[in-house]
Amino acid sequence: MDLSLDRPDAFLFVRRTAPGYVTVVDRNIEASFLLAPDRMIEQWPAVDAAALTPDLAVPFFDLQPELVLLGTGERQRFPPADFLAAFLRRGVGIEVMDNAAAARTYDLLAGEGRRVVVGFILPGARAG
Repeated sequence: MDLSLDRPDAFLFVRRTAPGYVTVVDRNIEASFLLAPDRMIEQWPAVDAAALTPDLAVPFFDLQPELVLLGTGERQRFPPADFLAAFLRRGVGIEVMDNAAAARTYDLLAGEGRRVVVGFILPGARAG
């Protein structure tokens, strides 16, 4: 069977995840950030899923997602109900998972042309 490498050129993709960083295309990002197929917002001031507030949801909405994925680090950790409710009030679906699962799901959906936005919480993040 012939195999070929299909590298996505049409969108920003996640190449790998690790405990301290996420690689977007060929760049390691070490602080929490948001990623859409056409844009990245760095220095998202999230430091812990348990400390997410509705104000930290606002940057997602600026990217006009149809679906949001939230990567909460090495393990899945659910944010407070008021953070999740901010998405429901706007009719935007949100799924919470660990960073590795969020990266895989994002790449799949972005590759299908979906308007997905993923937020990664990384330990290098500092409250800003």
